[in-house]
Amino acid sequence: MTRTAPPKPRSSEGPPPAASVLPPPSLGRAVRAMMLREISATYGRSPIGYLWAVADPVGGILLMTLLFSMLMQRPPLGESFAIFYATGILPFLLFADLSQKLGVAIRYSKPLFAYPALGLTEALLARFLLNLLTHVVIAGVALGVLALAIGLPGRPQPGPLLAGYALIALLAGGLGTLNCYLIAVSPNWERIWAIANRPLFLISGVFYTYDGVPAGFADLLWWNPLLQGIGLVRAGLYPQYSAEYVSPLYVAAIGMGALVGGLVLMARRGRDLVNE
Repeated sequence: MTRTAPPKPRSSEGPPPAASVLPPPSLGRAVRAMMLREISATYGRSPIGYLWAVADPVGGILLMTLLFSMLMQRPPLGESFAIFYATGILPFLLFADLSQKLGVAIRYSKPLFAYPALGLTEALLARFLLNLLTHVVIAGVALGVLALAIGLPGRPQPGPLLAGYALIALLAGGLGTLNCYLIAVSPNWERIWAIANRPLFLISGVFYTYDGVPAGFADLLWWNPLLQGIGLVRAGLYPQYSAEYVSPLYVAAIGMGALVGGLVLMARRGRDLVNE
């Protein structure tokens, strides 16, 4: 009489859940998901919402450009004050909006941090890319409309133009990342930063050029990295403007220093800040 082997006991645990065998989403997928979520939350699910988000500031810029061009007929560069003002206000708005949006990334994205694949790095990167692309579109539409209506002062030089925007984006990204930590640690910093930003509109060369400022005052203004970034943008749209005073290394050093400092501080206390 042959004996059959007893059946092996079945595991009470059962097969592993499907979620545990799936690979975690890549950084690109996580950032893309957070960008889509922010577009939906900020601009609505319809493409019209995003189009309006672009059209609204473009309309405001064009209106202010028209008003200032009526008051100040002769710009420091070129023949059109409208073009001159636009080349100052567009990069300034990029800096102001980007540094502010990154500063409140923890507060805005905190509900998403419950998902293991979504962290503070993904939130910062998603906000940075979305708002940078939005302002690039705004600048392209505004300058395109002005170019058709008035004409550009010369053939644009892509090198200085892109370098100026890249430096301003780096500066805003670095300071915004540092602000993200400071606002999470002390909510009053958001108000302090907003107050400190108000004089920037007057000392960043939106209405004038560095070369037209008296020497004593110009020596102080040189330390403003945003003024240098705007000067480099103008050098890309005004072929006759050299902007020799601009130090890309100085602007990049401030942006990278703030970025590294913010990331290091958040790496030490990031989990605590997210869970508070």
